[in-house]
Amino acid sequence: MRKLILASSSPSRKELLERFKIPFEIHIPDIDENPKVNEKPADLVLRLSYEKAAIFVDTFPDALIIGSDIVGVMDNQIINKPETRENAVKQLLSFSGRKIEFLAGVCLLDSKTKKSQVEVEKIEVVFRELSLERIERYLAVENVLNAAGSVKVEGVGIAPVR
Repeated sequence: MRKLILASSSPSRKELLERFKIPFEIHIPDIDENPKVNEKPADLVLRLSYEKAAIFVDTFPDALIIGSDIVGVMDNQIINKPETRENAVKQLLSFSGRKIEFLAGVCLLDSKTKKSQVEVEKIEVVFRELSLERIERYLAVENVLNAAGSVKVEGVGIAPVR
């Protein structure tokens, strides 16, 4: 059986892949995730998903490699990972009562043939009315500093959304 490589540092992606009960290895890609000038959000997600997988083609010449990325979009602007608690609070306050679009990309790359399939899915998320108190309770139980838009819907992150 060929190696399956998850090119990601995301604990959520690891947990998701573990549900399939197939062996895989995790390798963390070191790439620049900043958008290029005038790059559209969907193009960014597709590019990053591919680049995260492609960086390991030479390291694993006979493997199937999965790369993935997700970004939030509000008012046609890319929403980054908050990286600080202060930024997470600001993001969540700005989302209160609004619909936010998340674009999730995934790439499956066959390193032997160099063929890949890259797809992006749009997910619309409607946030509840969020008070500072509700946001603080949420942030006390969910680590979202490396999550696009300060939300992880696979955990208690479902709490701030409708």
